[in-house]
Order: sequence, then C-alpha cells, then structure tokens
Amino acid sequence: VQLQASGGGSVQAGDSLRLSCTASGGAIHDYTMGWFRQAAGKEREFLVALPPTGVHTYYADSVKGRFTSSRDGVKSTVYLQMSSLTPEDTAVYYCAGSSPSRSGFYYTTTRRYDYWGQGTLVTVSS
Repeated sequence: VQLQASGGGSVQAGDSLRLSCTASGGAIHDYTMGWFRQAAGKEREFLVALPPTGVHTYYADSVKGRFTSSRDGVKSTVYLQMSSLTPEDTAVYYCAGSSPSRSGFYYTTTRRYDYWGQGTLVTVSS
C-alpha cells in the first residue's frame, strides 16, 4: 500500500485547510487510518485515528473540536479538515495506515502504523 498526502500549504491564523490522503496498491477498507504531525525539533504527534468500521473516530485533545477526519471508501481516501488554525499547528502532517496485523499496538503510537505517506507541510502564520 502506498499513501499519498496532499493539501498542505501556507495559511493565516484562523483559516481552515483540508488535507487528503489517497491509498493505492492495495485495499484499506480494513485498515485503521491515522493522522500525525511533526513540528520542527519535536516528536511525531498523534492527531486522529479512524477505525475501519468508522464507528468512532479518536482525536487527540490538542485538535478535538477543531479537526475532523473522515474516510471515503470508494476513493480509498481519508481527509483531515482543519479549522481555527494557529501557528502552533505548523508542522509536517502525515497520514498512516495500520493493517490488521498491527492491532496489538495502541492507536496513538507510531508503531501501530505500518504504512506512511510522505508528509505535507502546513504553515500557519499569525
């Protein structure tokens, strides 16, 4: 499976931005999909996990209420809708896929995910 993230860019504080992550080379209907970000000099941070059933989406406290994620099974694409962006949201954003074999790892950890996109840069200026 290959993951291709897109949609990053430079925005002003308070703006919204939507990231996309499209999978190819395999089906992801039974994958948990995740979004992470990594700011300069910091560790990769968990943002969102979307289980394959879509029953419940898990959000980190840092983005809850501002970010919304969804998946389109037909397009094999997951989205991250970000709103009320602040300069603290500046980072490289990564999408990730977790095959069923990784279910033993907690969904907030990078070890859970065995497929990663290349990252897309989001820069928020004040």
